[in-house]
Amino acid sequence: MKNQLIRGFFLGFIKIHILHHASKEPIYGKEFSAELQRHGYDISFGTLYPIFHKLEQNGLLTRQKKTVGGKIRKYYSATESGKEMLEEAKRKSRELVDELFED
Repeated sequence: MKNQLIRGFFLGFIKIHILHHASKEPIYGKEFSAELQRHGYDISFGTLYPIFHKLEQNGLLTRQKKTVGGKIRKYYSATESGKEMLEEAKRKSRELVDELFED
């Protein structure tokens, strides 16, 4: 149960992290998985890609296919709605973090 709760918290952070990077430049799964690992997140592609797809379905990401080295790669970019959601998440995160560390 504890691991499921922690996983749920981190999935929210991961979604914000995706929007953050996708608002700067197009991202794709394998590259972004390495970015998450750099921050200590161990997330499978079976978890990561559904997050991309859900953010896309919710209008927060847009997808573009590109052929790279003979393979089709799906790049995701933040939409205007995604960028607005990111700004709201950043405001709320800052408020929460400030409160958590105000001691």
